[in-house]
Amino acid sequence: MMHNLKLITALFFVLLLNVSAQTSDTDEVSVLTEFQNTNGSQNRFEVFFNSVNRYNINSAYDWLDTVKVYLSNAQKTSDTTAIALYKIMETQLYNDLGEYDKSVALAMELYGQKDDLQNSARKRVLDVLDDNYSNLQLYDKQIEIRKQKRELGYTDNVAFYDIYSNLGLHRKARNQYIMEVKPTIADNDSYGLAKYHSKVGNYLRLDNSAPTALSELKKAKAYLDVFINDISKEKTEEQLFESELLKAEIEGNIGKCHVLLSQYEEAIPLLENSIEILNSSSNKMHKGEIIDNTLNLADANIQLERYRDAKRSLDIDFENISMLQSIKRNSLLAAYYDKIENFRSAATYYKRNERIKDSLAVKQSSIIKQQLVTIVANEDLENSQRLIDEQKRINELARSEMKAKDERINLVFISLIFTLLGFAGLVYAYLKSIKNQRLIAEQKHIIENALVEKDSLLKEIHHRVKNNLQMVSSLLSLQTKNTRSKSAIEALEEGKSRVKAMALIHQKLYQNDDLSVIEMQGYIESLINSVQSVYKKGGHNISITIDAEGTELDIDRAIPFGLILNELVSNSFKYAFPENDENGKIYIHLRKNGEQGYFEYTDNGVGLPDDADERAHSSMGIRLMNRLVNQLQSKLNIDKASEGVRFWFNFS
Repeated sequence: MMHNLKLITALFFVLLLNVSAQTSDTDEVSVLTEFQNTNGSQNRFEVFFNSVNRYNINSAYDWLDTVKVYLSNAQKTSDTTAIALYKIMETQLYNDLGEYDKSVALAMELYGQKDDLQNSARKRVLDVLDDNYSNLQLYDKQIEIRKQKRELGYTDNVAFYDIYSNLGLHRKARNQYIMEVKPTIADNDSYGLAKYHSKVGNYLRLDNSAPTALSELKKAKAYLDVFINDISKEKTEEQLFESELLKAEIEGNIGKCHVLLSQYEEAIPLLENSIEILNSSSNKMHKGEIIDNTLNLADANIQLERYRDAKRSLDIDFENISMLQSIKRNSLLAAYYDKIENFRSAATYYKRNERIKDSLAVKQSSIIKQQLVTIVANEDLENSQRLIDEQKRINELARSEMKAKDERINLVFISLIFTLLGFAGLVYAYLKSIKNQRLIAEQKHIIENALVEKDSLLKEIHHRVKNNLQMVSSLLSLQTKNTRSKSAIEALEEGKSRVKAMALIHQKLYQNDDLSVIEMQGYIESLINSVQSVYKKGGHNISITIDAEGTELDIDRAIPFGLILNELVSNSFKYAFPENDENGKIYIHLRKNGEQGYFEYTDNGVGLPDDADERAHSSMGIRLMNRLVNQLQSKLNIDKASEGVRFWFNFS
């Protein structure tokens, strides 16, 4: 029912766009026609940059031809103001067409004459330079442009979060975005909150934190629905159009999260709807979103063995596709040809990716690293200078206050020296108290900074440990692909699953505000999702109940516990339901009250074999669990039932 409602909504929106386009063709003139019917270069400049969608009917090439005619006429009459305005429009058109080098050359020529430009024109030149340098990955130059924007009063702060994201530092981008943008959004600004949570969710998705990203993106969608359905506030046509585009962007990112979580059926309708609506936008950012959504749609269809639908998406001839998108497209084409057993074509696309990656490593790696150093240095310098200036201001204010206070004290002392000698000791004690308080405050500030630095270092350590464990998991995956022995493959997969369980502990730690404990309900859910991704053909119909809400464990207990649970769930998925897992049930219970804890795991599968006690001495899984339970200073208990099995133990 929900799917049908979304489909009807999408069809209604497309119909509305078609009706609007037909109305524009019959009753309204295109933006280009309005531009041509407007008198004066300044007025045409306003029409060009203030239109909601200047390419509603005419393409950027049509615009470029028209602007060049006006520019030629202005040059013939030596109208310097008009020449500058038309050149700025020409610069923006080359940017929209993806010809960034031409756009940069024109913009730099114009910026050399910035003193002759009006304020609005100068800002447009800086904006297009900013966008050009971003697309050309010249982030150090982009920073310089943003600093000039701040110096000219176009912005209060230099924003770095989008540049960090472009360099792959999505977690740092998210943290800076939250710090700079969250305080500027009012609690009743539902549209602003929708954009905020959408951006945070997308940074989390890019940082491979799909479950957390999904939560943020659903918040964004909820806030956007409030904005759209709020009939008390009148909305312009432009606001409604932008809202629909934002909704499509959010749904596309939700779909991509479902793909990351292997929830392909849920992802497909969201991605299809997002692609259809974003196609109505002329924003270059949305063109990149459309490519990402289409590639993820192809990925989902390949996983669901809908090869014809997947190939249709992969055969689209995209314009301005990025290097990373090309790599992903080649990987998907190779996977597609592997699935249909056309191994020669698959090998061709694998080789293409190797050549692209080699070229990328040689040509871009050192340049981007160098720019990253420059950007971080710039940011640190900016922040340090800001702190120094602020500290100077505070010190000056403190000195002024102290000077005024000293003058008042001296005046009182001189006038009452003969009658208030008894208060001299009190004045001395007061001044000493102020000094002590100042020393205490300084020590407190040093301690707080040290604690913050310690937390940051601990988080970084946990993050690096997680990354190293993921690298081990990847190496095991590569070894699996190069191994033909079934028993060896199973052993490698089990090892990979155990490594993932430990990596997940460190991931949860660096994502927590409190680095001393892990919230086990969320960790168990994530661990089960990880195990399910290993056993793709089983375990998805099993009903899993987790009763661990509010239970927290420190890392010394959480790591052995995670490995124990990994073994139990893996065994259930592999052996407990050999015939049919539709009625399969798993119950996980974990509680810790004070110093005492209790863990129980049951399933209703086929249970343990009759010779389980004899196998326990030779089974690596049972021996591993016994050793891990011993680390928790306890003993593993196993109860056999007519259906299933029960494992339990107490721990302190």
